[in-house]
Amino acid sequence: MNIPVLYEKINDQSLPEGSFYAHIPALNLTTHGLGIEGAKSDASDLIKLWLDEKKANNESVNLNEEYLFSTIEM
Repeated sequence: MNIPVLYEKINDQSLPEGSFYAHIPALNLTTHGLGIEGAKSDASDLIKLWLDEKKANNESVNLNEEYLFSTIEM
């Protein structure tokens, strides 16, 4: 199962310098970590917990298989 993750550099003082958000749009989840690898690791842990909870509650998981990313210049 491939789940897309969008990484975004965090530019405020509330977290250590070099931190990134990891947005998981298919699951409507967001986490963060230090560097891309830290954010990726935290996202992986969060996804596993989310999937385990769904499985424990006998809930199905239906993920969209098509994702597009774009920017809008302002």
